[in-house]
Amino acid sequence: MFEAQTKTRVRYSETDQMKYVYYGNYAMYYEIGRVETLRQLGFSYNEMEKSGIMMPVINMNTNYLLPGKYDELLTIKVKIPTFPKAKIIFEYEIFNEQNQLINTGETTLVFINMASNRPCRVPEQLVKFLKPYFA
Repeated sequence: MFEAQTKTRVRYSETDQMKYVYYGNYAMYYEIGRVETLRQLGFSYNEMEKSGIMMPVINMNTNYLLPGKYDELLTIKVKIPTFPKAKIIFEYEIFNEQNQLINTGETTLVFINMASNRPCRVPEQLVKFLKPYFA
């Protein structure tokens, strides 16, 4: 299993009238965590797309436990629990500044060949970076 974490501050535009994080913005926090996790592995999402492979989300589950609030610094912890094949699963835990778990989630993404618009196997470069964590 691979684990990483990143931080992001809640901006005013991400909140509702109560200054709580609007529920739809958790998908954006998941994306921030996912892209930064791949970057921490040494893998560039941007370079993968330039090589002709994209990763659309095909499933997302979210559990709201406590509200995120305006100007809080959130910690997004991300796990890749299983070795990817044609799909990759990311698990998320989001913590507030008091280290309280405020949200959990999971996304499933599929690797797509952009030329054929068909599913394909995990890129070999990502295999190289992930293999040591699943040996």
